Amino acid sequence: MRALLCLAVLLCSFSVATQKKAALPFRDPPSDAVDHVNPLIGNGGDSPNGSGGMIPSTAPPFAMTRWVAQTRENYVSMTPYNYTDTSIHGFQGTHQPAIWMGESGQVVVSPGAGKVLPRFEDRGMSFSHDNEVVSASYYSAKLEAIEGGEILAEQSATSRVGHLRFTFAETSAPYVLVEATRATVIGCSDTNNRTYPKGTILVDPDNREICGSNPERQDNIITPLSTPATSWSGYFCARFNQPFTSWGVSRNGTMSENEMSGDGAMLSGYATFAPECSQLDVRVAVSFISIDQARENLEKEIPDGQSLEQTARKTRAAWAEKLDRIRLVGATKDQKETFYTGFFHTLQYPYEQDEYGRYYSGYDDSVHEGVSYTGYSNWDTYRAEWAWLILFAPERLPGMVQSMLQDYKEGGWLPMWKNILAHVQVGTHADSLVAEAVLKGVTGFDLETAWEAVYKDATVSPINDNTTFVDYEVRAGLASVYEQRGWVADDIHSESASRTLDYSYDDFAVSVLAGLLNKTDEQAFFRNRSMSVPFSIFNAATGFMEAKNANGAWAGPDSGWTEGDKWAYTFDVVQDIPALIAHKGGNASFVEFLDEHFDGGHNDHTNEPSHHIPYLYTLANAASKSQTRIRQIAEANYNSSVNGLSGNEDCGQMSAWYLFSALGFYPVNPVSGEYVVGSPFFDMVSIDLPSSNRKLHIVSPGAPSKPYIHSFSINGRKLEQPIITHDELTRGGVFLFQMRDTPQAWVSGIAYGN
Repeated sequence: MRALLCLAVLLCSFSVATQKKAALPFRDPPSDAVDHVNPLIGNGGDSPNGSGGMIPSTAPPFAMTRWVAQTRENYVSMTPYNYTDTSIHGFQGTHQPAIWMGESGQVVVSPGAGKVLPRFEDRGMSFSHDNEVVSASYYSAKLEAIEGGEILAEQSATSRVGHLRFTFAETSAPYVLVEATRATVIGCSDTNNRTYPKGTILVDPDNREICGSNPERQDNIITPLSTPATSWSGYFCARFNQPFTSWGVSRNGTMSENEMSGDGAMLSGYATFAPECSQLDVRVAVSFISIDQARENLEKEIPDGQSLEQTARKTRAAWAEKLDRIRLVGATKDQKETFYTGFFHTLQYPYEQDEYGRYYSGYDDSVHEGVSYTGYSNWDTYRAEWAWLILFAPERLPGMVQSMLQDYKEGGWLPMWKNILAHVQVGTHADSLVAEAVLKGVTGFDLETAWEAVYKDATVSPINDNTTFVDYEVRAGLASVYEQRGWVADDIHSESASRTLDYSYDDFAVSVLAGLLNKTDEQAFFRNRSMSVPFSIFNAATGFMEAKNANGAWAGPDSGWTEGDKWAYTFDVVQDIPALIAHKGGNASFVEFLDEHFDGGHNDHTNEPSHHIPYLYTLANAASKSQTRIRQIAEANYNSSVNGLSGNEDCGQMSAWYLFSALGFYPVNPVSGEYVVGSPFFDMVSIDLPSSNRKLHIVSPGAPSKPYIHSFSINGRKLEQPIITHDELTRGGVFLFQMRDTPQAWVSGIAYGN
């Protein structure tokens, strides 16, 4: 009864708060959640990447192409928009999935008035953030035209089509430039290291179109040699609502008037319009298949006659359908913006690659029938982002898994990192994604193919495995030492200690899938290997994980790590935390080790290997210390400013940590089907679960100022263990936390010296 009374009071307070929200232009349908999305969060700082490395783009969830104001030319470690910039050079349909990966097949649309300026460095127009509107479904900025006057630029987008509108005030002759190719930066350290992709441009005045192709793919330097994707290109078709008065082609900044086609590097097409033209509507479709397919995408997604307002409303409705499933009570405006923007981030990747029943595959350089996604950052997202997608985008999961299985069939392996085509990570965490999906009831793909694919990852070495270079990385070092002795050798393979621990976790994931498919022998084999391998590199003399050479000698405490060090990775045995605790001497000494880790400044939340660590106190009977650390990390690394996301977002993983933590639990071992209880942030969170069509109410009165759990119950049943199962979560009901402002004894014997 007490839980129901709390629930009723909190629901009432939510109702009153939302009734005060008025619908404003471009806020149809009404949505408090979408109104609190701020795409600029994580785009601050004047460093090359900016805080969070996020692109403040406009597009629906999982869009193939996202549209963004272009303030910089992007490459690996540089996004196309940075908050510190003061000029806009165009509007870019981007396929850059994360700041540390490259652009591919983009198109840029640049308005202007007067002389046509094709060069990036010449065409920038000043703007102010005071006259900028940024949201998930609509963007606008007032630009100071170079020859005088003002251009109001507006944009929205569907998955494959950008919708732009330019309003000219007191300007000279208006024009629009469509850039096909540019000089592109390769790598991230030397901006003078450039190549010159050769594309095509077609100007069609009769049909008011400028179309073309762009083969730029900055990630081709990490493409496996056996699958070079030589025929790949991004295609585009821009359609205008006003007739052209003149047109032409630009090559390397040299204008050719009245020319209607061209090919080559640094290539653009342009059209000018009548001086009295005060407003211009442009729809720009993108395809990975062909120009004709781009036209089909345009006609299906934004047909002739559809207004920008209609496009923006449809895109807003797509976000509202997702974000309105979670309602917060007791959150400040800052916390709401942080939470809902994080939710927005988690629903962008992987992104759609298929186009109405067909998709281009970079693995065999061909077009296939079926569904496809790209932008998989598996090394990052397996930790919590994938679990979040299973809960809140269950309709997408069958296609996302099927897409990975198609990659396996076409290229021979499950994807590691995939942006059109790339292999660059140290673990085969697609194994974890597949196993977790099956464990949590996702269907709609072939289980035997799934097993075949993960089994190959765990048992077949890559080509040239005994050298420092392999074609597909997959489990580099699998045959050389790992299978024989239990570790990847540091004197043969880079990042050897991280690989050893990653492979052991992936073995555990393979064992989970084997068990679900009743493959008992394989389940036992991989489970045993997953439990024994991590401790083959545990140095009892130092108390840390350390890399080993092929002969068994220690390689040194600083060798063999990926985006982390011995402090982060010594805790990276999520499949068997009890064994790790035992190796550290039991709960009390393990908690002391955690204290040393945090108090010594070794926890680096800006990178993913540290994300589960604050929850490990709870698994060592010191839950109150987890609760302290979780709140500290959230406050230090997340807020609603442009600098409000530390590290790189990494396709949603940084935000997924915050979102799960705010709800009060986190998937420490993703393929266990369990979540470790942390510390809920808000008085109440009400969730409509699309995965089960049930409602979940997380009730924790006083939580904003009281981080410590006194007691916890699920639907009236008190829990003495800090574990929530996936079944309990998806069944919904009421999770009731009694919160206090001082450490409590619940699962906290160590904290009390017992």
